[in-house]
Amino acid sequence: MTIRKIEKTDKPELLKMMVEFYNSPALLYHTPERVLSRVIDDCTSSPYLTGYVITCDGEICAYTMLSLGYSTEYGGVSVFMEDLYVRPEYRGRGCGKALIDRVKTEYGGKAARLRLEVAKDNAAAIALYKRCGFCDIDYKQMSIEFGD
Repeated sequence: MTIRKIEKTDKPELLKMMVEFYNSPALLYHTPERVLSRVIDDCTSSPYLTGYVITCDGEICAYTMLSLGYSTEYGGVSVFMEDLYVRPEYRGRGCGKALIDRVKTEYGGKAARLRLEVAKDNAAAIALYKRCGFCDIDYKQMSIEFGD
């Protein structure tokens, strides 16, 4: 198992994984493939989005994408874990925890917080996040959509 930053050459395989993830019950909303394609491009070129993959035997088996911002509530950089996806055949092997640990190591001394959202009925993901030190936040999230 190897963890590394997402690279441009990962796009075809990563796009397949993102389509799997965004069409799974883990998400409340399904994002169109054209948007996911743009997200991968942004991940390798934007200062606001970055990500990591885990490869096993030369194949990408898990990924995470992180958006970077600022938290006035915590007075520092806020890392938002946008996606964390492990292909079904690799679940239970420590890939999700390994990605979270990598993010905590990378940003632990630079950021004020690491935050994520999870569907309320995704018990397996919630259990993983709690084992990794995440705790519940009682905020209700709201949004206005500006485009895609």
